[in-house]
Amino acid sequence: MTKPITVPQPMRIEIASDHAGFDLKCAIVQFLTRQGIGVIDHGAGSASPEASADYPDYAALVAASVSRGTADRGILVCGTGLGMTMAANRFHGVRATLCHDLHMAKISRQHNDANILTLGGRVLETPVALQIVEVWLQTPFDGGRHKPRIQKIDLITKRHA
Repeated sequence: MTKPITVPQPMRIEIASDHAGFDLKCAIVQFLTRQGIGVIDHGAGSASPEASADYPDYAALVAASVSRGTADRGILVCGTGLGMTMAANRFHGVRATLCHDLHMAKISRQHNDANILTLGGRVLETPVALQIVEVWLQTPFDGGRHKPRIQKIDLITKRHA
């Protein structure tokens, strides 16, 4: 991560975490802010287990914005990333992807046009997570043969909503 991140401008990115993802979320916000990328932070406000934050509540804040089109992309962080992924993918038009390596981050954008990245604060080291964020934000959707597949996903969510 020696070069500045370049993302299509303007890009509205929203982020949230539960208490287990709080520290990693803060590191991501700081990283993106240093790169000059604005982020809307929806919380949680603490890493304290006593101030437990339910991941579905925070996933819904970001996923609803992406679903409505008021946010271009979202980033969600919980302990493993699993709960946030499951909750976010309940929203029409959301394609949340759990990524634990750079290849998954790249392919999720190229082939699946993922619009929400989910990460596990208890399973990823911060430097790796920041690299995943960087790759995920900079990788464009390939379109082409992948576009009809994305359209099928949207059709399924409309049909079964």
